[in-house]
Amino acid sequence: MGEAVLDRTEVVIVGSGFGALAAAKKLAKAGTPFVLISETTEHLFQPLLYQVATGVLAAGEIAPSVRAILAKYPNADVRLGRVVDVRPDEQVLVYEAAGQRHDLGYKSLIAATGARQSYFGRDEFAKVTYALKTVDDAERLRAQIVRCFEEAHTTTDLERRKNLLSFIVIGAGATGVELAGQIKELAGRYFEQAIRGVTADDVTVTLVEGAGVAMPAYGGKLSEYTKASLEKSGVEVVLNTLVTDIDDHGATFKAHGSDSGERRTAETVVWSAGVQANDFAGVLAERTGCETDRAGRLLVNPDLTVGGRADIFAVGDMTSLNKLPGQSPVAMQGGRHVAKTIIGKTKRGTPFQFKDKGSMAIINRFRAVTKVKSIELTGFVAWVLWLAVHMVYLVGFRNRYVAVMSWFGSFLGHRRPHFYYAQEPQKVLETLAVEEVPDSAPEAIETEVIASVPAGPKEKVAVA
Repeated sequence: MGEAVLDRTEVVIVGSGFGALAAAKKLAKAGTPFVLISETTEHLFQPLLYQVATGVLAAGEIAPSVRAILAKYPNADVRLGRVVDVRPDEQVLVYEAAGQRHDLGYKSLIAATGARQSYFGRDEFAKVTYALKTVDDAERLRAQIVRCFEEAHTTTDLERRKNLLSFIVIGAGATGVELAGQIKELAGRYFEQAIRGVTADDVTVTLVEGAGVAMPAYGGKLSEYTKASLEKSGVEVVLNTLVTDIDDHGATFKAHGSDSGERRTAETVVWSAGVQANDFAGVLAERTGCETDRAGRLLVNPDLTVGGRADIFAVGDMTSLNKLPGQSPVAMQGGRHVAKTIIGKTKRGTPFQFKDKGSMAIINRFRAVTKVKSIELTGFVAWVLWLAVHMVYLVGFRNRYVAVMSWFGSFLGHRRPHFYYAQEPQKVLETLAVEEVPDSAPEAIETEVIASVPAGPKEKVAVA
């Protein structure tokens, strides 16, 4: 038998986020053969995950298929797999797919695997909190929100009802602010209309931030406006405060300079306080000698190369360079810069220059903040601009159209179109008690089993 031929391509891209897709599109248009490998073949529009969690959008509207996006390019190959190693001297990537390990040769490697939630050394918090980094996270949180309101509607225990309708969001960055605002708005504009006996005043939303301002990345007037807008809508904003403990039914806060903590009960605690690089960043650091920061992000070279390798690049949230923010525009521009370097449109070694086109965040209906260089906008104008920009960034006509229809229904009306299939009654544990049967009893007897919720017709079964 002959020796197996190594599977090779010009460029390998690891990831399917903003940076990966931006690089892929640039390479595809240039006709450069490449393989994109990701643990999911969906391109996730992560900044809108909170809208999936609060029923505004469906997961499919913010996570189109990468294969569908790149289908028209014959030089593009998308593979579902998990990258586990790289051998830089051999220019070989190792990934797992369909239960097997595969080697894939390359001339250039682009890493864009993003970041995951960081709990600052308290990893046990992951088991008792909800995150917003993946589609699964958003759908899990959405199901929890629905469960809390449904159970609050039927319980006769007033203390239990209060805890079910209490929500704590940790971290007042863009995600925390947007989620806290949407949960409060959700209570008044959807559940108050849909569930008898539940009002917005019954729902408590607490946003906790360790810094002295909400959305510290903005600062000044925009941070003040954000805090005032949230408080006007009924969200409690707690600043200069750390969370020291979390369990299944609440969290303990401790203000800076305070000797004692304050216990807050809540059935839902959402963690959005920090990020750290995904595992592949650690693999690259070890294999290339690249240094990392405290969050595990690669300290890449100015041209976005990794360590001493001119053929390995990294972009997006898994990297740290010149204190650039972990935002999608940085990842996309980095992906395009790397792709142009590989195809020769940009000279090798050219430093990456980020062009800041501004940042924005929605607070609640008709309120948002936008910062473009020295221009700062708030309120309705910023909100309309937010809608327009996110329409442009959403991939695919269908995604834009469906998202706009969902936004109209949610923001102008009282609909939450994607809550209907999340509502499933909790099942009561089924038990079947069978008394001892004397030896002289028939070989089989008939007994009734009461079905769990929802109630259906009783069914007779034979029990031996």
